[in-house]
This record gives sequence, structure tokens and C-alpha cells, in this order.
Amino acid sequence: MNLAMLVRHHITTVAGIEIFYREAGPKEAPVLLLPHGYPCSSYEFRNLMPRLADRWRLIAPDFPGAGYSGTPDDFDYSFDGYAAWLEAFIGVLDVDRFALYLHDFGSPIGARLAIKHPSRIVALIIQNGDIPYEDALGPKYADIEVTWALPRAEMRKALAQAISEETFREEFLNDLPSPLADAIPPDLWRLHWSMITPQRKEIAIDLIAGLKENRAWFPEHRKYLRQYRPPTLIVWGPNDHYMPEQSARAYLRDLPDAELHLLDGGHWLLETHLDEVAALMRDFLGRFHAA
Repeated sequence: MNLAMLVRHHITTVAGIEIFYREAGPKEAPVLLLPHGYPCSSYEFRNLMPRLADRWRLIAPDFPGAGYSGTPDDFDYSFDGYAAWLEAFIGVLDVDRFALYLHDFGSPIGARLAIKHPSRIVALIIQNGDIPYEDALGPKYADIEVTWALPRAEMRKALAQAISEETFREEFLNDLPSPLADAIPPDLWRLHWSMITPQRKEIAIDLIAGLKENRAWFPEHRKYLRQYRPPTLIVWGPNDHYMPEQSARAYLRDLPDAELHLLDGGHWLLETHLDEVAALMRDFLGRFHAA
């Protein structure tokens, strides 16, 4: 058995916070960094990591306040705070240059890191990531935008009502038609809901509310893509009421050379189209991020 192919589970300390992360692949191999989305954790990459561990070192942390990581009271639970933490995390692991997987809320977090350190980003893989194009967002974002007109206390109350086990189920099933919806395991929403404490519910409210302020980052995000043109693989599930096909195609405005693949899945392609995604990633990383 090649032990490097196994997913290894670690605990480390980053900025005084106990952090859980998954790792697979040889220590000396090129690195693929996997920041997770909402409402998930590094668990979302559990099946992908062994598929690529023969040639790459894959690292997937749980953010503070998510998964098996700690939930300190004094952490900045915002996209800026998570980006600063992610930079500290790769510093602890002594990771210099890497390919970056951008999915869901991991996209604005990873994008901030790329904007700050563009020379460290070898390539991007974008899979249903939160996009920096206001006019190409899916219809579900309208439900969030409605709350922005409310006084802050009322906005937080409205968002709190949307954080429940049933809502988590809807997030994972998203806009998938049957029978694809049947391929999404209930473990996803039940596991992640079981780890929601009152404090973590407030963190989730902070992040969703922070989408309003995150709009100010859109021009910087687009500028980074346009200026540095990192090699980019866009692999997308159009059955996504947050990020449909138009969201994927919007990236081509600033990344005209990006490779775009539209699969017949939705937001959580690693659950329904793992073989196709892994094959596309192997080909792409083999050309742009090989040892």
C-alpha cells in the first residue's frame, strides 16, 4: 500500500487556534490548496484527495468556527479574517507556491490570498465559486440581497431564520434534478448541522451578512484575474440556483484563455461527478503544476 495516497488527518495550531486539516500525497509534491465552502468543511474534499495524491500534495483545512477546528471568541469571522488566517495556515505548513481550488465561500477567501500574493499562485481551479460579477449571479442571491435593506438587527434575525438543518439540506441539494439529487448523501447536511453551536450560528450569520461588504472586493478580484491571467480550469455544475451557467461564463470576461467545462451537475460536483472532475483536474494540473 502506498501510504502517501491515504488521507491523513492532523491537528495543528495557527495563530493560537487549534486547527484540523486533511492532507494527502507526498510532502515534496506540488501543492493543491483546498479551502472549503459554506456550509461545509474539509469533509467536502474527502473523496477527491485520494484521486490526486499520487502526484500532488493536497491540503484541506477546516476554517476556524467550522468542522473540527476551534471556535475562538476573538477571531475575525469575516472574509478578510479568514483570508488572513489562511495565509497564516500555509505559513505554518511552509507552503510557498500552490494551485488554488475556489469553491463557494472559499472563493472570496482564496481570492484575497491570491490578490495579496499573486506570484504564489501557480494555477486556479474554479468550481461553482462565489463570483465577482454582480450581473451574473443566480436568482437565489436575490433572497439575500432583500435583507440588506433591513436595519442590521432585523437583517440578522432574518438570516438566522435561514440557518437550520432543513436549510442546510436545501443548500446541498440546491437546484439538482432527480435522480442526481439522490446521489447527495444526507451525511453532508446532518454532519454539518450537528456541529452548529449557538456561537457557530452567529458566525454563519456574520458570513452571509458579509456578502454585502464583499461586493466592494469585486473590482479588485476582477483586476487580479485580468492582470495576472493565472492558468485556470473552470469546471461547473449549471444546476445551481446561486451560480448557474452564466456565472461560470462570466469569468471568461477576464480570463479568456480559461478552460471551461460545464457538467450536468450542480453546486456539489464532487459528490455527483467526482470521476469527471478528477480527470479534468489531473489533465490540467499535469500541464501547469507538475513536479
